[in-house]
Amino acid sequence: MAATTIPRIKKRTKPFKRHQSDRYHGVKEAWRKPKGIDNRVRRRFKGQLPMPKIGYGSNAKTRHVLPNGYKRFLVNNARDVELLLMHNGSFAAEIAHGVSSRKRIEIVEKARVVSWEMV
Repeated sequence: MAATTIPRIKKRTKPFKRHQSDRYHGVKEAWRKPKGIDNRVRRRFKGQLPMPKIGYGSNAKTRHVLPNGYKRFLVNNARDVELLLMHNGSFAAEIAHGVSSRKRIEIVEKARVVSWEMV
């Protein structure tokens, strides 16, 4: 397992909801920044929905780190597994979606030979 001494903490786990998405069916919940000149959310009035801002960002050292302590590395072919050898155990291989089952078997076999972590 990769060594991570800093605990992985998400500052906000609830998703940011779009203003008035609870009121109108046509306004979906996916976040959109309010742009209106009189909008209460944009003006950050008390009691309104929170807006995404830079302060909610994760720690740079633990950003994109998986629960097992590794970061993802997308593998498209067996040669990509050799690239991981240079990254001294901080990345785990993830096979790309469009890779065929025959190539997947080759990639997994190659990762097993070099004893590499797969996601």
